Amino acid sequence: MQPETKDPSPQVDIHFGDNLPILQKMESASVDLVYIDPPFNSGKRQSLTPVKSIQDSTGGTQKGFGGKTYRNVKLGSRSFEDQFDDFLLFLEPRLEEAWRLLKPEGSLFLHLDYREVHYAKVLLDSIAGRASFQNEIIWAYDYGGRSKKRWPTKHDTILFYAKDPKNYTFNFEEMDRIPYMAPGLVSPEKAARGKTPTDVWWHTIVPTNSAERTGYPTQKPLGILERLVKVHTQPGNLLLDFFAGSGTLGAAAWKHNRSAILIDRNPEAIEVMLKRLAPANPIVHGFSPQPHCV
Repeated sequence: MQPETKDPSPQVDIHFGDNLPILQKMESASVDLVYIDPPFNSGKRQSLTPVKSIQDSTGGTQKGFGGKTYRNVKLGSRSFEDQFDDFLLFLEPRLEEAWRLLKPEGSLFLHLDYREVHYAKVLLDSIAGRASFQNEIIWAYDYGGRSKKRWPTKHDTILFYAKDPKNYTFNFEEMDRIPYMAPGLVSPEKAARGKTPTDVWWHTIVPTNSAERTGYPTQKPLGILERLVKVHTQPGNLLLDFFAGSGTLGAAAWKHNRSAILIDRNPEAIEVMLKRLAPANPIVHGFSPQPHCV
């Protein structure tokens, strides 16, 4: 697979810090695709502090879009510990900002697992409107241990919303083809060409011995993000991931001549992205790289 010709050159911006105030300073209708893979509220301790930003014209200390000022109100502890209410309260203002930032023909993808995706869909329906919901994409994989007490959980869910459900970017011809499960039942020509994927995507996780592996614990496969980038954006478009982690969206964007804004508050994530995306010469905001990171 060859990347598109890089002319003009795409730009990758990496921001270190809490994503909410960074999002609030961005211009409305400025990005073509938002993909986010937030913490899954798995019960493991998270290093995030749930907050809700409210507009405050007198005591606000944070500047937002249009000159408005905001102040943050803490909503819970520093770790989610499966605190369902805290997770959605943490997610809500960030989804609201993501929806504001999308261009009219843009798309939003929210990647979660079985623990929270159902509740997050109800929340996102209330923000975007149920008519904007397009797909529940199932990423299925077969790796790791298997429970002997219930059906093993071997999938994640990606919710796809279109800003304008009647007019959004969808490049059908850019889909990668997959093999037929029963190639003998179709013509040789069809079998050779393969078929287009459905809303169930079989794709391995990033293997521990893969050259793609960065060492970041929640790294997602490049193939999954490449499919979204090619089908749902055009060369030269601007993509946003504000739970950027290992920077997989940025890698897919750069490979296919798209620009990207990546945000994360974990310094280890920033270091991984700086190393991984070094060929893109990313512009770094709010972070001083250590000598071994560049």
